[in-house]
Amino acid sequence: MTTAKPAQRPAVPHFSSGPCAKRPGWNPQNLKDAALGRSHRAKVGKARLKQAIELTREVLEVPADYRIGIVPASDTGAVEMALWSLLGARGVTTLAWESFGEGWVGDILKELKLKDVTQLHAGYGEIVDLSKVDCDTDIVFTWNGTTSGVRVPNADWIKADRKGLTICDATSAAFAQLLDWPKLDVVTFSWQKALGGEAAHGMLVLSPRAVERLETYKPAWPLPKIFRMTKGGKLNAGIFEGETINTPSMLCVEDYLDALNWGKSIGGLKALIARADANTKVLADWKAKTPWIDFLGRDPAIRSNTSVCLKVVDPAITSLNPDAQAEFCKKLVALVEKENAGFDFAHYRDAPAGLRIWCGATVEASDVALLTQWIDWAFAEAKAQLPKAA
Repeated sequence: MTTAKPAQRPAVPHFSSGPCAKRPGWNPQNLKDAALGRSHRAKVGKARLKQAIELTREVLEVPADYRIGIVPASDTGAVEMALWSLLGARGVTTLAWESFGEGWVGDILKELKLKDVTQLHAGYGEIVDLSKVDCDTDIVFTWNGTTSGVRVPNADWIKADRKGLTICDATSAAFAQLLDWPKLDVVTFSWQKALGGEAAHGMLVLSPRAVERLETYKPAWPLPKIFRMTKGGKLNAGIFEGETINTPSMLCVEDYLDALNWGKSIGGLKALIARADANTKVLADWKAKTPWIDFLGRDPAIRSNTSVCLKVVDPAITSLNPDAQAEFCKKLVALVEKENAGFDFAHYRDAPAGLRIWCGATVEASDVALLTQWIDWAFAEAKAQLPKAA
């Protein structure tokens, strides 16, 4: 069976799950007002950083009493700051169903060496039994599994009168999914995910309960300078007003501001979520008419609308060993990339073999639709090249 090569390519063939596609209409000229060659501590630098915080609050609809800080080392740095600064005061429950969540578990057990840890695990494409979570412990979880294509359906499982803190890695959920702020005490994300910003900068959002923990609890271990959020036993408020711990790229700041302003201009959070949902629907419609592909996450209630993970279910492919299945998927992606019709949509290295297509708000639904045509073509090409059974 052969499939004709499509006649049209996506206008923007970028489907990486991070760094993600730039917002529609992006141009380097949008960054012409960046405070280049100026100190981030100068008046102009502080103003741009503070504006980034204020626009984040507006677009993401963060409560007024939550603190928002720009921190080093992307989402990873933000999560590590929270883990090292806040954990140890009480027992911890970890929720993990994909590689990044498992990474936080490893840090808690092997680096912080905490003993009172309850681990809840689920395989790729599933999430843990949320009814088993003890909200009197501190909870560490990812809202959306970037490498598994599944997310928590909501935050109803988190008690309003909880005693513990909830630490949520929301890097592939922010700006595309509705975060239940009253249920979240620490939220982290990065610029290069849902809004297609540039890398290396993280965002750390703290509830009043998290600030109270910082001011009343001192970890037993030393904290590196870039993790320290208090000074003299009190919150270092400057961090949450644009006085960053280390030097940020003002070019990246300008790019983040551009993305935030675009998000605001199209209708804010509601519009951003709608765009991600529309992109994901394109894939759902394609899946419905394509017998060889399926979602990695079987339950529609927990499927991601950003990092959409798919698996090949054609018997000719599933009969291969796991390494051969992975090679087949890589070949499929390589065929599309060679045609400049789609880039960086292979499965994550630790995840089951398949495809991972970013469908966040900066992607256009028309481009997703064109990508599926190229994937159909590449699947037929790759399958035709498989060795014939004896």
